[in-house]
Amino acid sequence: MNTQENINYNRIADAIDYIKANFKDQPNLDEVAERVHLSPFHFQRLFSDWAGTSPKKFLQYTSLEHAKKLLKENQATISETAYETGLSGTSRLHDLFVNIEGMTPAEYKNGGKNLSINYSFAESPFGNIIVASTQKGICFMAFAEDEAIGFHDLKNKFPNATFSRKLDLTQQNALFIFQNDWSKLSEIKLHLKGTDFQLKVWETLLKIPMGQLSTYSAIAQKIQKPNASRAVGTAIGSNPVAFLIPCHRVIQSSGIFGGYMWGNTRKTAIIGWEGAQVNSQL
Repeated sequence: MNTQENINYNRIADAIDYIKANFKDQPNLDEVAERVHLSPFHFQRLFSDWAGTSPKKFLQYTSLEHAKKLLKENQATISETAYETGLSGTSRLHDLFVNIEGMTPAEYKNGGKNLSINYSFAESPFGNIIVASTQKGICFMAFAEDEAIGFHDLKNKFPNATFSRKLDLTQQNALFIFQNDWSKLSEIKLHLKGTDFQLKVWETLLKIPMGQLSTYSAIAQKIQKPNASRAVGTAIGSNPVAFLIPCHRVIQSSGIFGGYMWGNTRKTAIIGWEGAQVNSQL
């Protein structure tokens, strides 16, 4: 049975779908509230509790023009310098260090043979997730409304591993990323199955600050493969760790959000929610 948090997210997701479909008409509060079968007052309060901002401002964070503005600002040398020297107070890496360690060639090729993997399910502001870890770190995290499907996807990544349904400290540390109080976050290690190219792309995604967006071509430039935008897109699409590795922050150069492994509506919701969190810190 769904928790109230999931019910709330699903209602917000319905509202976001409606806003996206009718963006040119700029639907007002009453219209969107009616669409999700809530009173305007209840909808405004629910949306603000979930996103930390009003539906009207959230619409701004997810609009095409705002996305273009974020992309333009993301090219600023001062902003990038501040981030890369740890001076950005609104960075998603606030009090957080994420380190990626690639699996050994043997672990990569043999489907996780001899790996012991703990996994558990948890709630997030964007729906239920599955999170899994080895002794070295988080190896998988994905949005999974259906636990059986979530575990099936994990097992497909590591068909020869041994699995235990168990919440461990590594997973708990990773799950703090969904809390507004990030002071609880400690170092998070990721133990990932990927090629050298994929690992380089995923490491580059970690450098996109919260509330900022990048493009496939910009990521290709960052890894010094300017003609590899398509390959970068494929690597981003195979990201095995939802949210922690913020592939949702990569959009098309036109400002259109584009696809997302875990659903376009969820991508829009995350981008808008992160924009709201950053705005509240200013």
